[in-house]
Amino acid sequence: MFKPAMLALLFGFAVLHNVLAATPTISAIGSKFFTSDGDQFFIRGIAYQLISTDPLIDTEQCKRDATQMKDLNANVIRVYHVDPTVDHRGCMDAFAEAGIYLFVDLDDFPTQIEQEHPVWNKTQLNAFSLVLDEFQRYDNTAGVFVGNEVLTTAAGSPAAPYVKAAIRDIKAYRDSKKYRKIPIGYSAADVPGNRPMLQNYLACGDSDEERAEFFALNVYEWCGDSSYDGSGYSMLVQNATDYNIPIFVSETGCRVPRPRLFTDQSAIFDPEMSNTWSGAIVYEWIEEANNYGLISYGPKVDPKESTDALDGFPRSGKPTPVSPDYSNLKSQWATLTPSGVKLSAYSVTAGSITPPACPTSTAGGWIVNGDASLPSLGQTLDSAATASGAAPTASATKASASATGGGTVTGGKEVAGMGIGLIGVMIGFVVWL
Repeated sequence: MFKPAMLALLFGFAVLHNVLAATPTISAIGSKFFTSDGDQFFIRGIAYQLISTDPLIDTEQCKRDATQMKDLNANVIRVYHVDPTVDHRGCMDAFAEAGIYLFVDLDDFPTQIEQEHPVWNKTQLNAFSLVLDEFQRYDNTAGVFVGNEVLTTAAGSPAAPYVKAAIRDIKAYRDSKKYRKIPIGYSAADVPGNRPMLQNYLACGDSDEERAEFFALNVYEWCGDSSYDGSGYSMLVQNATDYNIPIFVSETGCRVPRPRLFTDQSAIFDPEMSNTWSGAIVYEWIEEANNYGLISYGPKVDPKESTDALDGFPRSGKPTPVSPDYSNLKSQWATLTPSGVKLSAYSVTAGSITPPACPTSTAGGWIVNGDASLPSLGQTLDSAATASGAAPTASATKASASATGGGTVTGGKEVAGMGIGLIGVMIGFVVWL
């Protein structure tokens, strides 16, 4: 005979199993995301990287954070670094139960594609594949990034073919393993000199095997109480008109001026923008030295006295909203519910969407010929094979938080923008080499 307590426990497990089994998956169809239920999916996301190695291994912490994120009305987290050798079932189930999906970066500091000396080789492919192997197991994995801000200057376009080659090979690996078609894309730095060439380059061409399945942009243009035209968002929409794959904001949320108002969210989810853009991910969940956090886990402490407090900021515990930033974002998201389009209606026209023209090499600007062959695995391209003209030197007018936030464990490319703990990780890797 089962005792009442045991029966209750079994019932609870059954309910949880039914909830998780019913989690709709996300697909990229045409220029939009859709759930397997046929509803268009809009991203209300949070950048989530509590620790530099992997924030998705502490199940109890994930449960606490997922509950708080559900209160915020978030439906996506973005994680920059994970350890593919450990099991993530507890955390992924916790977020699934809260209706929250994951966009995860496949690269890490040792395997990322570098702008200055780009390569795409077997070691990187194997490392990326391990992350995909792990996270394809979860229905609430919404998409994967092959890179974050590889190109950080207008002179960095020669690295773009390596990013596209990574997309090609990860798509081929996914399909060879007969995995669900989890969308594969890229998260770009907001470099005016690369707009819209980079997004068009990754989505162009006759070969579907080589094209990205979504494009995302880290955008810090709408600061304070700005406007659709004054912020430059109108230009983002213009550049994405008739775009053939989903596009969304993968980082946003200026920290100056204070307080953070998040009024850009009303523009992103307004029909004028949501007809082409699929939502946004706000930077970031945890309060750190960079002052982008939406929650904290307690007051700052002496890091010498607490191993849990990187840079003095606790990394676990009860999430406490940072005021008024948390409530400001919550108020925005509470009123923004774009209806979108049903897949049954959209599929009638989705097949007629065509890729953009590939950008051409231009002296003093984008220097990659979009029609040139991509590098094969391990191949280093001669610049003459992909470009002509002098490379420009202009850089991004606004650096992203993940690149230059300062005191953060979130994925970025510039040492000046990393916390002491993350610098330690990188120094340790160099010593190991």
